[in-house]
Amino acid sequence: MKLYFIAGEKSGDLHAGNALQQLRSLVPDANVRGIGGDKMQSTGMNLFMHYRQIALMGFWEVFKNLKSLKRIIANTKKDILLFNPEAIVLVDSAGFNMRIAQFAKEHRIPVIYYISPKVWAWNTGRAWKLKKLVDKMLVIFPFEVDFFKKFDWKVDYVGNPTYEQLNSLQASSDFRERNGLNELPIIALLPGSRLQEIHSSMTVYKQIVSKFPHHQFVIAGISDHPIELYGSTTSRFQLVTDQTYDLLLHSEAAAVVSGTASLETAILNIPQIVVYKTSPISYFIGKRLIKIPYISLVNLLIGKELVKELIQGEFNSKILTNQLSEIIEGGEKREDILLGYQTIQNQLGTKKASLNAARLIFDYLNEIKQP
Repeated sequence: MKLYFIAGEKSGDLHAGNALQQLRSLVPDANVRGIGGDKMQSTGMNLFMHYRQIALMGFWEVFKNLKSLKRIIANTKKDILLFNPEAIVLVDSAGFNMRIAQFAKEHRIPVIYYISPKVWAWNTGRAWKLKKLVDKMLVIFPFEVDFFKKFDWKVDYVGNPTYEQLNSLQASSDFRERNGLNELPIIALLPGSRLQEIHSSMTVYKQIVSKFPHHQFVIAGISDHPIELYGSTTSRFQLVTDQTYDLLLHSEAAAVVSGTASLETAILNIPQIVVYKTSPISYFIGKRLIKIPYISLVNLLIGKELVKELIQGEFNSKILTNQLSEIIEGGEKREDILLGYQTIQNQLGTKKASLNAARLIFDYLNEIKQP
């Protein structure tokens, strides 16, 4: 079995890596190559390129890097043809992966998509194009099944890989000691994984520390980036790297850059404020294209603003301070958020997403091999 996987960001690397682990139990000698990160590489995948080279945020940021992205896409296409896979497995990252899907269709290479592009969020007509380009779609939110039915397309809900991974996670007993943290309650700060996200969110995060004298703030950093990117630390403004889940489990509340992290925070039952800031041009374009009322998966799943969203100009120190005050212990919104989280977790169900995805990939490849 020869497969080419492409995951364009950290969460995609994690979920694709877990699915690859399960696939290895079905096909131990599978030959897998592609774009991803450390998790996928640890399963034995031959890494053509690290996802960091294609992880960009926002229309303007992509435009500024268009020349290098075109070169990366061209090189990826050449690598796919040289590898000659039986199928390509694409994971999220619509901007990059839709181009690869088009290329695969032109060269009659079957395409499996695990974690659908969020076509239900903006430009829903792209679902027709997606249907033409993708041979097998594996989705991770229950509502996506009904969405794609509108386009006469039967897709498979495999379960949610984030819920699968986190719903039974336990906090480590030595987290504070290991990281030199004191006993003050923790407010977790999740600045995102892309350079643009980190820069914009850290600017605001640093301004709110003095407003909460009885708490300490801990930044969820990742080792992919230099420590200097997160700025200087103090006794009440500290950094831990590659320990996001443990940090959340020890936190009273969190400020989270919109993305998969908001759902992770909900599954771990930590009240949160969702924040998002991008370049003015990207925001201008996005505001006119996005067709959904909320940017966080938490609010989309429950169908109302359960957690406060601070977007662009509203993401400032004054408003963030006020909103965090309402979700820490004793805050007016805290209990409502925790009750809402239970509703979301019930929606996601108990399916084993990674195993189901691996089985469906395996079954589909066997199906297309039949004469």
